Amino acid sequence: MERVQKLRSFTKAFGIPFHDENLLVQAFTHSSYVNEHRGALAHNERLEFLGDAVLELFVSHYLFEHFTDLDEGELTKFRAAVVCEPSLVKLAEKLKFADMVFLGKGEEATGGRQRPALLADIFEAFVGALYLDQGADAVRRFLDAVLFPEIRSGAFSHRMDYKSELQEYVQRRNMGEIDYTVVSEKGPAHNKEYVSRVLVNGAVLGTGTGRSKKESEQEAARQALNALKS
Repeated sequence: MERVQKLRSFTKAFGIPFHDENLLVQAFTHSSYVNEHRGALAHNERLEFLGDAVLELFVSHYLFEHFTDLDEGELTKFRAAVVCEPSLVKLAEKLKFADMVFLGKGEEATGGRQRPALLADIFEAFVGALYLDQGADAVRRFLDAVLFPEIRSGAFSHRMDYKSELQEYVQRRNMGEIDYTVVSEKGPAHNKEYVSRVLVNGAVLGTGTGRSKKESEQEAARQALNALKS
């Protein structure tokens, strides 16, 4: 079948061809397809359950290792920003998962192939299937290719709005004005690195680095909050 071939090409491109191809197909099989096709493989809901737990574990481990100055509450907030429907939908869209889903005709007719919840579920189910088929190392390699670079690039910083949090903290305590300054900007246009400082009432409380001015300011604000709270 055309979709099975697409699945094979996808897993081959990532260096993770499945030992049990039935698991791979099941991960992309929606319940509506099983309901309409007698003899079809099981749908993906159990794999989705497993994949959700596997994703949380690996993202938690990654954040724990790479963001050593975040406390438990901040890590929990960060993980929630990463392992959520909008984030998983973007990854599924980037990987063209919609083209590989087995859907029933009714679900197809109502636009199910582009439904955000369905795409997020497919991503989780695939992670669950990969874990069962090839284990933790394969999952880690896959996430290191598709998800962890997004975390490193600051793609989730807008969901962790430290600038707003700092503004509220300073205003509640009448601590003065907040000013952000870009200290340096280096690198080629396609790979810039910005360094920003945040000053509260004239005192430097945080310095942040990022691939955009906004990202560097968010990091500076995060450091300022840590300094103020400690």
